[in-house]
This record gives sequence, C-alpha cells and structure tokens, in this order.
Amino acid sequence: MICLENVNKSYRMGKNFLHVLHDVSLQVERGEFVSILGASGSGKSTLMNIIGCMDTLDTGRYTLDGISVEQSEPDVLADIRNKKIGFIFQKYHLIPKYSVLQNVMLPLLIRGTDRKSAQEKAEEILELVGLQQRKIQKPNELSGGQQQRVAIARALITRPAVLLADEPTGALDSKTGQDILSLFGALNRQGNTIIQITHDSNVAKAGSRILTLKDGVLSP
Repeated sequence: MICLENVNKSYRMGKNFLHVLHDVSLQVERGEFVSILGASGSGKSTLMNIIGCMDTLDTGRYTLDGISVEQSEPDVLADIRNKKIGFIFQKYHLIPKYSVLQNVMLPLLIRGTDRKSAQEKAEEILELVGLQQRKIQKPNELSGGQQQRVAIARALITRPAVLLADEPTGALDSKTGQDILSLFGALNRQGNTIIQITHDSNVAKAGSRILTLKDGVLSP
C-alpha cells in the first residue's frame, strides 16, 4: 500500500539547511494499523505531510497504492490526496455553518457526486460512527469526541486507500480519546488501512505496529 525508500527532506533556514528526515524507509501493507511515535521536533509532521502528499521529498522514493508519488506533478498530487487519502486532524477542521450531514457529504459533492447519492452515503457512514441521530446539528453543538467522529466519517466517505490521523486524540480527554481509538480499531478490523502519528506512547499502543521517529530517523 505504502512504500517509502530512503526519503530525505530538508528546509532552508536563512543561509542554512535544516535536515528534518534522514533516509526514512517505511512499508505499510493494506489493512495495517501503524502508529508512528515521536516527540515534538522529531520530524513527524514533515513525515505526515509527505505521506499525505502535502509536501514533496528531496531524495528517495515514495509509492502509494501503485503510484510513484515523487514523480508526480502538483495537480496529480492534489488528485492523489483527494482520492487516496482520508485525513483526520487534531483540530477536526469542520465547517461551523454546515450541519454534521453536510460536513460529511462535502468531499463527495466536491467530486461531483449528486446530492441524493452523497446524502445516502453520508448517512451510512454516520451510522457507522454512531452519529446518525446527530446529523442535523452543527459542530458547535457536539462534544469534542463527537466532532472527531464527524471528522472520521468525512474522511471515510470517499473510501480512501489509507486513513492518515495526525494526533487524533490530542484535543480530547483520556476517556473520549480511548473511545476514538476503539473506533479506529473497529475500522481497521473492517479492512481500513490506518496510519496515526502521535507523541503519546499510550495512544501509539492502539496500533498493531509501532515505529519511533527520533531526530528524523525512523526505527522499529
């Protein structure tokens, strides 16, 4: 599903270069649940951006679901992001003026799916994450855990090749965070490929495999 080989990434800082990722190699099989554990400054945000096709690597190779990402043009990368990756962020990024149902429908409407089909699929996904009864409410009427479930539903609706979660429980209390991790486990058992990036070792344990990123170096 995902194969990174000897990936390096640097950023210019004035006259100097900051080498953020050092020869990172990663393989994720279809249906895996992988946790990448790293402290602040370890390079995990940069790695997430590369896996999510939001940033480009300097050297190395990246193949996602059979596509050579490092050779792709920006418009192709945007298409890969839209079709292959479901993003789940710590801050949810829901649209406040839209209802729960409208937030979940949005990715399909952007793709050109007719409204009736988009609504039917959104309601199915909301049922899956236990929020069908909340579909007409606005995000600010929901708890943090419920908002994160909406974000997960929105990420799932396009049936992406991989769910990429960036600190998915970081804004939640411990019990609600565990509920979200339990949902991830259920989604993974249904065949969804999940990569979560976290600084919390307890959160990382939810994955079936834990990798550690330290000073830009990824290790088992």
